[in-house]
Amino acid sequence: MKNDFVSKGRSVSDLKVHLVLVTKYRRKAFTGEMLDRLHVIMEELLLKWDCKLVEFNGEEDHVHCLFQYHPDIELSKIVNNVKSVSSRKLRQEFAEHLASIYWKDVFWSGSYFVASCGGVTISTLRQYIENQEKPG
Repeated sequence: MKNDFVSKGRSVSDLKVHLVLVTKYRRKAFTGEMLDRLHVIMEELLLKWDCKLVEFNGEEDHVHCLFQYHPDIELSKIVNNVKSVSSRKLRQEFAEHLASIYWKDVFWSGSYFVASCGGVTISTLRQYIENQEKPG
């Protein structure tokens, strides 16, 4: 993964996060067409938040999304917006398919998984910090 630093105001950052969203009740709701559409929805939503989608993929009951964001944005707000907007759009655009799976207006599980990702491993970073030349 190449370094695409984000410069905004007085900071330069490279924050990437791995987000996993699971369908409600872990139902096998996704079709290939739905995953393709969700990819576009995610890309558009993240751009509105000044974020960049790095990678996206999924299976029948969950999706993985790797994206870059700036530290002045609250991660939980991005995730909640992505979940609510994507759920609404998917339920509208694939209503017939989803009606056979869910009887309520639901799509995502209430929870999600998120992990920070970096360009180097923790051990490499730890070694770099340990090897700084401390003044005498």
